[in-house]
Amino acid sequence: MAVLAHLEPHGVFSYFEQICAIPHGSYHTRGISDWLVDFARAHQLQYVRDAANNVIMWKSAAPGYEKAAPVILQGHMDMVCEQAPDCGKDMLREGLDLAVDGDTIYARGTTLGGDDGIAVAMMLALLEANDIPHPPLECVFTVDEEVGMLGAEALDTSPLKGRRMLNLDSEEEGVFIVSCAGGNVSQCTLPVKRECFVGTAMQLTVSGLMGGHSGAEIHKGRGNADMLMGRILYAVSHRTGMRLVSVCGGQKDNAIPRECTAVILVQDADTAQSVCAEMDDVLKHEYASTDGGITVTAQHITCDLPAMDKVSTDRAVCMLTCLPNGVQAMSGDMPGLVQTSLNLGILVTCDTAMEASFCVRSSVATQKEMLVDRLRCLMAQLGGTVTVSGDYPGWQYCPDSPLRELMTEVYTQQYGCPPVVEAMHAGVECGFFSDKLPGLDCVSYGPDLKEIHTCRETMSVSSVQRVWQMTLEILRRMTV
Repeated sequence: MAVLAHLEPHGVFSYFEQICAIPHGSYHTRGISDWLVDFARAHQLQYVRDAANNVIMWKSAAPGYEKAAPVILQGHMDMVCEQAPDCGKDMLREGLDLAVDGDTIYARGTTLGGDDGIAVAMMLALLEANDIPHPPLECVFTVDEEVGMLGAEALDTSPLKGRRMLNLDSEEEGVFIVSCAGGNVSQCTLPVKRECFVGTAMQLTVSGLMGGHSGAEIHKGRGNADMLMGRILYAVSHRTGMRLVSVCGGQKDNAIPRECTAVILVQDADTAQSVCAEMDDVLKHEYASTDGGITVTAQHITCDLPAMDKVSTDRAVCMLTCLPNGVQAMSGDMPGLVQTSLNLGILVTCDTAMEASFCVRSSVATQKEMLVDRLRCLMAQLGGTVTVSGDYPGWQYCPDSPLRELMTEVYTQQYGCPPVVEAMHAGVECGFFSDKLPGLDCVSYGPDLKEIHTCRETMSVSSVQRVWQMTLEILRRMTV
């Protein structure tokens, strides 16, 4: 028996439950793409599917809307597959086990995939219905959003005629997203040489930092463990002879590192220990309000690895001291919004090189390019290189947006208060669409989803109902 069969709107929740029965994790979307194609054929809808498994479906205007401009609705069909340690489900082959608890829908032991299965369900319910007023619909279902927006990047948008787009991929009801940052991963590589050096081996550690998402929390002033290690190494090198063996910190380029360790050889271990104690006091004072648990430690270890030579050590310390990091510019259009930033997220050392991976973000394309140029300029002086990958465009704020005005009017009448209109310092698929469709007027919104990308993910039934009603009213008013 269907778990969600008693919920309204029936079409939306019925399709969401069908979606949950199909494994559709990122990189494994062929099955759900086939299912969408079958839907289009069964409902005699015009459609296209590309080599990436993206699907576009078209539906003619409802009676009375024949002269209205088409509207694009868009969401992604892939989900993040995470599960509890004691969950034995094979998410590549098995559907989800849905459950309802009052107003809450969840999946037992796994992620729910409300991000962004609810968008797919809403679009299918619209495409199936024959009693909903609407302009011509162009429904776009993309793949692999969760792993770099690969579907949106690959999509050929030339068949799309609409220049208004409802992106149904936000997770907080009442918040309209109207801009996002573009970004890339810029990897700085510094070649190093090694030689024998007689000294005392020590391991330095900076730990206890808060960390956080480099898009959503870069403005909070939290310490970056990798960059702080650069300060510590610089301080030690100016008080005693030092050679760097290795440095390592951070696991994801889009996360602010909470811990970093370095192995060094020093001529005067007592001095090095004293410097680290001083830096512990300094950083505790500087970051008392943001990273109260920060700690700098130094301990003697045994190390059989050869150290970097003096030139390589000096260049590595200079690199970690002088590389830009953190907020670089704030938006002039959206007060409080970070416009441009970068985050040193992963720092590793191998026998022949030290590598630092940055997540570079900006809602202004030229500032994103400027940051890459700054990295390249410094690395060239140090004898290193910069490699850029995963580049995606930003979505610049549009001061004049008739769609935003319409949606704000509808929301205010339905809810009795205006929505929150904001930009985000992270990437969404709207960036690719606005880049490919000049003049696109777009807003991203959606129902309440909590703890997405975790096995504790939930979706609010009543929020889905309200967002559905708002969407119907927005479409009803699109008469031109």
